[in-house]
Amino acid sequence: MKYGGKAAQTVAVAPFSPEEFEMIQRLIRTLVGAAVVAAFAGSAAAQDSKVADELAKYREALADGNPADLLEVKGEGLWSEKRGPKNASLEQCDFGLGPGKLDGAYAQLPRYFKDTGKVMDVESRLVHCMMTLQGFTKEQATKNWFSKPGTESDIEALVTFIGAKSNGKPINVPATHPEEKKMYQIGEYIFYRRSGPQDFSCAICHGQNDKRIRLQDLGNLTTKEGAGTAMKTWPSYRVSQGAVWTMERRLIDCMRQARFPEPNYLSDSIVALQVYLQKNATGTVMETPGIKR
Repeated sequence: MKYGGKAAQTVAVAPFSPEEFEMIQRLIRTLVGAAVVAAFAGSAAAQDSKVADELAKYREALADGNPADLLEVKGEGLWSEKRGPKNASLEQCDFGLGPGKLDGAYAQLPRYFKDTGKVMDVESRLVHCMMTLQGFTKEQATKNWFSKPGTESDIEALVTFIGAKSNGKPINVPATHPEEKKMYQIGEYIFYRRSGPQDFSCAICHGQNDKRIRLQDLGNLTTKEGAGTAMKTWPSYRVSQGAVWTMERRLIDCMRQARFPEPNYLSDSIVALQVYLQKNATGTVMETPGIKR
C-alpha cells in the first residue's frame, strides 16, 4: 500500500497476553471508578453545604419567635408561686451560688452540693428544692417531668426559666471536687461503653468529626467546640416534637434510640454523662433556650 507515493511501513505489534489484557482492563475500571467517585464526592459536598445553609436559615427564622419564650415566662411565675404542702415558693432554692441566685447558675451545673453529699444537675437540684422547700414528695414532683400532648410540664417550664438566667454566660464545670471528678470518669466511661443489642455507644455517633445522620450533623462531643455547640442551647424547643426538651430528656431519648436500657429520670448515670459533656464544653457561651429540628 502506498501513501504520498511512498510505500507504507508496516509495524508489527505483538498481541497482549491474557494476563496483560486483564491488567489493562483492571486499570481502566479503576480509573473510571475513581473519576465517578470524585464527581459524586464533589456533588455530595456541594449538596451537604446547601443543606447546612438552608437549615441555618430555618433556625434563624424560627429564633425570632421561639415558642420556648412562653414556657420561660410560665417558669418565672412558678418560681415565685407558693405551692405544695408547705405553701412555699422556690425563691430560696440554692443552685450553688446562694439561695435564690440564678444568674449564671445553670452554666455551672452539674456540681457537688454539700447538703446532699451528691453531684446534681439542674433537674435533680430543682426536684430536691421542690421536696425540701415546698413539701412535695419525689413522686409528686416528678409526675410530669416531661410534657405530653395537652399536658405541659412544670419542671420543663422551671428549667427553661432557670437556664435562661445563664444566657450569655460561659459554661464553667471544671469538675475539681473529688465527687465531681468521679462523676466525670463515670460519664466518660458511659460515653465510650458499647452496649445494647446493636453494640452501640455514644462515641460511635459523637466521637469523631464530620458525621451526619439524615440531615442532622453529629457533633464531636469529645472536643470543646463540638460539646459546646451541643450543650450551650439546652433547654431547647424541638420543632419536630412541638415541645421544649431538657438535657435529661434529650440524653434519655438518645439512649432509647440507641436501644440501650433506658435510665431512670434523675439517675446518677445521666448526671455523670452531663458532667463529662459540660466539662468538655467549659468556656462556651450559653445561648438558651435554643431551637432544634
